[in-house]
Amino acid sequence: MTQYFEQGPIRPPSEARSLLIRLTRNCPWNKCAFCGTYRDLKFALRPPREVIDDINAVAAIVGQLQELSQEQGEGGLISERILQRVWDSYPAYGDRHRSVALWLYYGGESLFLQDADSLIMKAPDVASILRHIGQTFPFVRRITTYCRSKTAAHKSLADLQLLAEAGLSRIHIGLESGCDPLLKFIRKGATAAEHVTAGSKIKAAGLSLSEYVIPGLGGERWTEEHARETAEVINAINPNFIRLRSLHLSRGTALLEMMEQGEFVPLDDDAVVREIRNFLSRLEGITSTIVSDHALNLLEEVQGRLPEEKDKILALIDRYLALSHRKRLIFRLGRRRGLYRRLEDLHNEATYRGLEELVDQYEKREKGALEKHLCQIMHNFI
Repeated sequence: MTQYFEQGPIRPPSEARSLLIRLTRNCPWNKCAFCGTYRDLKFALRPPREVIDDINAVAAIVGQLQELSQEQGEGGLISERILQRVWDSYPAYGDRHRSVALWLYYGGESLFLQDADSLIMKAPDVASILRHIGQTFPFVRRITTYCRSKTAAHKSLADLQLLAEAGLSRIHIGLESGCDPLLKFIRKGATAAEHVTAGSKIKAAGLSLSEYVIPGLGGERWTEEHARETAEVINAINPNFIRLRSLHLSRGTALLEMMEQGEFVPLDDDAVVREIRNFLSRLEGITSTIVSDHALNLLEEVQGRLPEEKDKILALIDRYLALSHRKRLIFRLGRRRGLYRRLEDLHNEATYRGLEELVDQYEKREKGALEKHLCQIMHNFI
């Protein structure tokens, strides 16, 4: 019953319910100082025929699951009962069956093309894959992918329009920053001008665009320039989504090594929040949606439509910054432990008292014990 198709290691949080189809392996650039996902891994383009074979393998699994559903009286639908049956029948139904079953359980409407820069593949080849997806899974409504700004900037508008016509819905780009000295420091391999060219071209092709920004990426040295110049680039692009991904120095990254050598001084949580406020306050004349959909972000509520919800977002940040130092510590601990998601959660007295006792315990230990604990929790997020 084994049907194999290849899947890569990552996808955006917004694609948690998407089927993953791998066009490329790893990252063609693989030099960004803040990223260790593909460290020491070789990049490879997969032959289009191989990708199409994967899509056919998924289709075969879909058929098997629908047959199981029919046998169990569910009419071909992947219900919770069928999902549980697949989970309980390991290894008869393996990881790939579980992946497809989950995808169908959540509607089977979205699909994500992996890995880090799928569109480095030739546009006609990607278009043929997109068309095959559409023919094989006519119920799919959204197909998205990662792409580097450098890659998109070198694509012709006609190429991007071809992809849109073939079924691509959205491109996710790691902009990270619009500050050129910082982009050079983190070895991004793209400039602010290339970010603008890429983003503008993607929008002109009729594709939805998500731009990822990393608050805290500039550390103490570039925090002001990072906020100001990133806002300038975003204002020039006007992406559909601006997704915040607060910096955390991960094991196995060059940026962590730079910090250990004294070349990079990270911001603490509160300084990152102030930088986010600085950045957001400078966004003008755009109609983007701010999204804070990652566990590393301290303030999950920092999201909404521009320009109509900008004041509300800034007011929420100000509410956090107006808290006493102790309350901010308690909120940070509650957020990192998964007990808090909103500032209003501070009003839960029982949870607050428990966290307050924990803060007291950490503060009685050696200096910095609580910060070390918070850092360890964040390590476990990624």
